[in-house]
Amino acid sequence: MTTDKISYLGKSVILASQSPRRKQLLEWAEVPFEIIIKPTDELYPAGISVEEVAMHIARNKAVAVKEFVQNTAANKIIVAADTIVVIDNEIIGKPVDRQHAIEILNKLSGKTHTVITGVVLMDNDKEIIFSDTTEVTFYLLTADAIAFYVDKYAPYDKAGAYAIQEWIGVVGIQSVKGDFYNVMGLPVSKVIQAIAAW
Repeated sequence: MTTDKISYLGKSVILASQSPRRKQLLEWAEVPFEIIIKPTDELYPAGISVEEVAMHIARNKAVAVKEFVQNTAANKIIVAADTIVVIDNEIIGKPVDRQHAIEILNKLSGKTHTVITGVVLMDNDKEIIFSDTTEVTFYLLTADAIAFYVDKYAPYDKAGAYAIQEWIGVVGIQSVKGDFYNVMGLPVSKVIQAIAAW
């Protein structure tokens, strides 16, 4: 007998994210899920580590959805994530416009940066929180290559102003140390392991 989705101990998932990359990764993993998003700010306390920043923001997303669904989401696990890019101890957010995107990619060009995704899984009774870190090194990027990428792919919804699975990643990345999918926005294998052990 075959089924459309593999069963992870009978659990299904609420994805607390509007990211098309996270949606795609859960689809690839054959996880049954629905998307519920509640707006949250991305503020965080001063003085915490960069890993804690990503986990703090992810937890805020999960809590907002948990409060919205309350007890109506029985037997479902809320999954929330936040991905940040860090270079020289500076958190690089999403670009606000074309020039900002170009500036960010110039900063990443020829250097190694860190991508950190904070992940929170919770239901009515339990919570798991962790982060995953990947190091990404870019080749030197020409001004033409950066402008081409920004103009064609408009990476304004992406931390660090790029998506590793797009053209800039295919031609511009020298090495990846760690989970490739973490750079896309979700260390999906670790999430699956956590759901399966729930």
